[in-house]
Amino acid sequence: MVDKKKNIKLVLEDGTTFSGKPFGARKTEDGEIVFNTGMIGYPECLTDPSYRGQILVLTYPLLGNYGIPFSIREDNLLKYFESDKIQVKGLVVANYTENYSHWNAEKSLSQWLEENNIPGISDIDTRRLTKILREKGTMLGQIIYDEDNQRTDLDYAPHHLVSEVSIGQPIIHKKGPRRVVLVDCGVKNSIIRAFLKRGITIIQVPWDYDFLLLEKFDGIIISNGPGDPKECQKTINNVKKAIAQNIPLLGICLGCQILGLAAGADTYKLKFGHRSQNQPCLEVGTNRCYITAQNHGYALDAHTLQEDWREWFINLNDQTNEGIKHISRPFFGAQFHPEASPGPDDTEFIFDMFLRVIS
Repeated sequence: MVDKKKNIKLVLEDGTTFSGKPFGARKTEDGEIVFNTGMIGYPECLTDPSYRGQILVLTYPLLGNYGIPFSIREDNLLKYFESDKIQVKGLVVANYTENYSHWNAEKSLSQWLEENNIPGISDIDTRRLTKILREKGTMLGQIIYDEDNQRTDLDYAPHHLVSEVSIGQPIIHKKGPRRVVLVDCGVKNSIIRAFLKRGITIIQVPWDYDFLLLEKFDGIIISNGPGDPKECQKTINNVKKAIAQNIPLLGICLGCQILGLAAGADTYKLKFGHRSQNQPCLEVGTNRCYITAQNHGYALDAHTLQEDWREWFINLNDQTNEGIKHISRPFFGAQFHPEASPGPDDTEFIFDMFLRVIS
């Protein structure tokens, strides 16, 4: 519940301070402050491993009104969530309501946050906060409930974020004769579900696993995940070897950046990232524009693409790269999420393209 008698602060690294009301866990927490402009899907967003280490600002003005769904498993995956736990370090909203109404709701958002020891702060002017982040760029900050625990030594990436969200040992999801290796850099459950419903057996391996030691598989998917792709040097080196062996490759989000780095391109940090459900992406060489769901803070530098590699998609808002492909070999990647969740699934055809390549 929201504690109306207790003030709580959100303090940015530049000293900008917002006062609000606490909900969820009562604790002080620090992280990288990022914003998402989506209207729905907070259970999926909060469990997305790509948000690891971040304090998430949700710009839609009302949160909590449909509660949190029941924890139902299908194919050993939580059906309504993108991982088995909340991945954000804190949540910032304009208006939180404890009173929820939904046929599938099990508990309130505040109760769920408290169970996972995640602080929330409401009654924040998220419009003003988002303007600051858009103008100055993503920055560090703290939700301060107890000033005695306030930190002064903030750091963007104190840990290797991908290693925190990746699995520890390989897992096989059996569905059919075709076998695809999924390099887990922080994969969303929806990506696994998208291939299972297509009858594909998924061999899910840790981010640093040498998947070329596996005996039989038809292709490789490099998943989404948090942080700087250059921190995943073991993954990059393994993908380089897969490229040399002409094994079909599909990169999604962080996986697209890792594919680009393995192919000799460079990446850079975006000013405030793309985190929404309505990013317009143009397929290069066509007039086709797709509305896409995204969650990333880094991008490929298209000017550094090597010979025989081409831009596949570009973002119509800021002209950044949104996908790459090889002109003659079975390698391609998308910066957005074809499986969405939440968001439009107009680009799920990319998964079908990949399956045609490995058939």
